[in-house]
Amino acid sequence: MVDFRPVAYVIGRILIVLAILMLAPAIIDWRAGLENGYAFLASAALTGVVGAGLTLSTGNSLGQALDTRQAYLLTAGIWFLVPFFGGLPFYIGAPGLTLNNAYFEAVSGITTTGATVIFGLDDLPAGMNLWRGMLNWLGGLGIAFIAMIFLPLMRVGGMQFFRTEGFDTFGKALPRATDIAGQLLVVYAGLTLICIATYSAIGMTTLDAVVHGFATIATGGFSPTDISFNKYIGAGEYAGALFMILGSLPYIRYVQLVNGSAVPLWQDSQARAYLRWLGTAVLLVTFWRVWTTGAPLEPTFRESLFNLTSIMSSTGFFSGTFPTWGGFMLVVAFVIGVIGACSGSSAAGLSVFRVQLVVAVLRREVRRIGNPSMVDPIRYDGRAVEEDVLNALILFVSSFILILGTMSVAMTLLGVDTVSALFAVWTSLGNIGYGFGPLVERTGTFIDFPPGAIAIMSLCMLLGRLGLLAILVLVLPSFWRR
Repeated sequence: MVDFRPVAYVIGRILIVLAILMLAPAIIDWRAGLENGYAFLASAALTGVVGAGLTLSTGNSLGQALDTRQAYLLTAGIWFLVPFFGGLPFYIGAPGLTLNNAYFEAVSGITTTGATVIFGLDDLPAGMNLWRGMLNWLGGLGIAFIAMIFLPLMRVGGMQFFRTEGFDTFGKALPRATDIAGQLLVVYAGLTLICIATYSAIGMTTLDAVVHGFATIATGGFSPTDISFNKYIGAGEYAGALFMILGSLPYIRYVQLVNGSAVPLWQDSQARAYLRWLGTAVLLVTFWRVWTTGAPLEPTFRESLFNLTSIMSSTGFFSGTFPTWGGFMLVVAFVIGVIGACSGSSAAGLSVFRVQLVVAVLRREVRRIGNPSMVDPIRYDGRAVEEDVLNALILFVSSFILILGTMSVAMTLLGVDTVSALFAVWTSLGNIGYGFGPLVERTGTFIDFPPGAIAIMSLCMLLGRLGLLAILVLVLPSFWRR
């Protein structure tokens, strides 16, 4: 029998922290003389009461260690429940969304997807835009914790490969997860402050620099303006691309770097492959556009670098005319969006690590056609990859592709055109944030999608962040009988 008390206790504590954080945008709006601050106050009160109730009623579980089933429940509980409370300000205050759309906006923020159903971001109260950036930042931090601590334990999609390596610095294991979590917080906050300072130095307003800084390091993509980085063409695109890359590298490498060891970062095969594949995509698209349109080289390179980095890092910012691109460029964007960035970061998609192993497995099977009896173990970063890791990996990738197809068909049955449906599921499942297709062209948002399609996208964002297996296991009777 599963003991729910430790899970409820942790979720309660998280809700209390969320309620306290809502006071920051409330103060911003009050100081601006806006009544929207009361929406945050009401949301904070409701969230705090629920959080306090859960904490007080389960306080007798304090100190109990979580087992694997509780880790699954806690992970799913956080990502399904917290967005409901995080979305309350969107429902109670400006912009006055429906509950369905408010939940979508909060899910998009916390899963660091960056898709939005709000058109007219420039007219939102400053506190509301700050809250959107805070959801991105908090989600990115939470994802990093889960990717480094919970997912290896839960054996989701081959992540058990990192179960030991993720807690290894200088050849010795960290004594407690809280040690690595504390160092991770310092690294994450430090990168964020440097990013905000850089954005301010290139001319961003204070609100834009803070919200963009939060969203960039979290690879979240929420912007306080409808035109995203088109307000900061030039230096803003180069700075944005740099920090999006930094935010999508494995966070464990930064922890090791802070502890004085830079070698693991330079030697990380996943990070090297990520930069190599991204660079190849940028060069291909740049030269294709220059060759086919005669566009000048530097602006074309800059726009390609920024937008393709935004897609592969699953951030969601855009600049220039990228939303209107088609043909070859759109195919490249689709492929790198599915691949995603590095495991162990706030980025999403299949992840470079998984794609590398899938390619290695395919190569092995091709070699086995001519020599079925050969022994050919898969190795990654010098370590042998066990068959149970590969099995989990193949199942994860197959599930990703199956969900992409199934949910796209489901959307078309709700009246969404094929292109809009495919890219809506693509952007949700990969936590990418971009939208393409007729339903997105009018506003650049998902505001014109029917309610059922919005609900599907919310589910896909959560599945993309947690993985199908982490959700499916919760509905299996055997999970509860163990």
